[in-house]
Amino acid sequence: MKIAPIMTAFHNSGIAAKLVHTGQHYDEAMNDRFFADLGIRAPDYHLEVGSGSHAHQTAEVMKRFEPVVLQENPAAVLVVGDVNSTIACALVASKLNVPVIHVEAGLRSYDRGMPEEINRVLTDQISSLLFTTERSALENLKREGVDEAAVHFVGNVMIDSLFRNLAQSVPAEQTLGRNIDQYALLTLHRPSNVDHKATLASLLEAVDEINRKLPVVFPMHPRTRGKIEQFGLHDLLKNLHVLPPAGYLEILGLMKSARLVMTDSGGIQEETTALGVPCLTLRENTERPITLHEGTNTLIGLDTNALKKAVTEIMTTGGKAGRVPEYWDGHAADRIAAVMKSWLPANMKEVA
Repeated sequence: MKIAPIMTAFHNSGIAAKLVHTGQHYDEAMNDRFFADLGIRAPDYHLEVGSGSHAHQTAEVMKRFEPVVLQENPAAVLVVGDVNSTIACALVASKLNVPVIHVEAGLRSYDRGMPEEINRVLTDQISSLLFTTERSALENLKREGVDEAAVHFVGNVMIDSLFRNLAQSVPAEQTLGRNIDQYALLTLHRPSNVDHKATLASLLEAVDEINRKLPVVFPMHPRTRGKIEQFGLHDLLKNLHVLPPAGYLEILGLMKSARLVMTDSGGIQEETTALGVPCLTLRENTERPITLHEGTNTLIGLDTNALKKAVTEIMTTGGKAGRVPEYWDGHAADRIAAVMKSWLPANMKEVA
């Protein structure tokens, strides 16, 4: 969702780029369909890393990406977000003296227990050019010693993808196979929520109770499905509207028609704010505070009583109205390309 508008903006701006897909997200339903839904061309390189521990996955990306950089000798390597691929590719480029460009820089949850937080902080420290989604990110970076001149506030490329694809989103009734007048959408995948039986069971029990008042639609992430099978929690799903992993256009359709969304996804916190749909975030913190202060997001944590109370309040009052934040206008990638055109050397090589 983040790379699609960037590749389009590069093409339109005459910036040559090679696309490298690490294969960190390896499930076909979560991978190939996203390429198709977003209209992204086939990657120039597919590293096929697959799953593994954080150390294994990061190391494999580094081992497989280094030969690509050596072969291509790019002017820069651009990375997005906060996943293991982000820090792995950034480390390889930095050690080969290739400038790193980080899209979605400066976001902080201030929870070093989250692997994504480590990836974000370290990637920002070794980046030469940093693009931010919200103005508060600059203060985070300045506190960490990042040169303000390297930071550019451009907006949110996730919202670029959302606006460009909203009209093509799959209607909720088509994905569901029938019409459900009002429903809550649930997504769960973070290790802190699904890797511990007691935590996952408590969340699913609360969701099952919510489902008695408001039907819950649950497109299940492969990781979550595996943990539910491992822990023997199938009975807690029997009343929910469980779906297989959904493509991007299906998720958009489900989100825009939902009464509310319950999630632990960072991207969905942003997308619901752009759509004006109430969002309840099942985490103790968020690296996207603008969705709380300006958007439709409410931080719930793992307090299931607070979750049930918040659902009741939304059904009664309508929830937070919020507003679309500054520069979340569908043109973030265009601003990135414009900065890159002046930043890259005149005898520009390709960007990986």
